[in-house]
Amino acid sequence: MKKIFLYFTMAVFVFGLGLAAYAVHEIIPSGYKVPYPAADAERVNEYLIKYNPYRAWAMWPGKGKLYKAAEPHGALLTTFVNDVALESIKNKKGMVNNSIIAKENYTADEKFVGLTVMYKVKGYNPEAGDWFWAKYRPDGTAEVSGKVKMCIDCHSKAKDNDFIMTSKVK
Repeated sequence: MKKIFLYFTMAVFVFGLGLAAYAVHEIIPSGYKVPYPAADAERVNEYLIKYNPYRAWAMWPGKGKLYKAAEPHGALLTTFVNDVALESIKNKKGMVNNSIIAKENYTADEKFVGLTVMYKVKGYNPEAGDWFWAKYRPDGTAEVSGKVKMCIDCHSKAKDNDFIMTSKVK
């Protein structure tokens, strides 16, 4: 009788563990991807730092670390692109929605001075290619963000290349 009770108890325990594992699976499905953030400086920064760290992304094809650049971004840049942007660059049809470009800005003596971001959000700003712009200080606070006139005015020179100045994407 004690053996039957022991086996029954073990079976109930194992069944309970299986049920708990299934429940967790339903809450956090495998392959879960964090959704893209809203066009909001704080949400974008959180996404880039916490949920999909930009430093794990590919660098812009043909560009290495600390390549020469010009103001207002700094003397040296390192440019990272998410998978969506990388695929867009390879396809040469322009940047598709959810493309994110994160550009680390450095002084000539390689001091990190900020991060500039371009994030393509469908319907956000059709007049400027639907780009959301942000510039973050080294501490992560946004210096400017949104439909930034200075960014749009400068990048409008490359309107035919989807506002991208790094290299051809069309």
